[in-house]
Amino acid sequence: MALDPALVSAQYASMVPMVATLGIDFVHLDARTCTMVLPDRPDYHNHVGGMHAGAMWTLAESASGALVFTNFGDRMADLTPFPVEATIRFLKVALGQVTATATLGAEAATAIATMESGTRPEFPVEIELSTSDGEERLVTGSMTVTWTLKLNRR
Repeated sequence: MALDPALVSAQYASMVPMVATLGIDFVHLDARTCTMVLPDRPDYHNHVGGMHAGAMWTLAESASGALVFTNFGDRMADLTPFPVEATIRFLKVALGQVTATATLGAEAATAIATMESGTRPEFPVEIELSTSDGEERLVTGSMTVTWTLKLNRR
């Protein structure tokens, strides 16, 4: 059973202080998708006036983590989720507020069974980064975060 997404979104910034530090906000969270936004602030800009890569990386990873916590947070006494690998692609300069939309693939549905069979599972969370130019949404990047679940030692 997953955690209540409303509870996760209300408590996430206290559990992950970097989210509060950057002012990242939730737009939507359920068991399969998470949308978060990073505000456009001059101190987050890079040398060409776009959003800094590190800020976008943090936004995308945070959205993936919120999904993982929503799906597996009720099992934290037994397991701990960890990101294993992250790959990010920057497609365009991200000007303005950046939105990350993370999607948890169907592979995650088998993660607990895989772990309980003695194999550490790995599953991807796909994230799309975008901005908007008036009415048009512009995809500026993508990221994949591969997560694992590790049984806690007793």
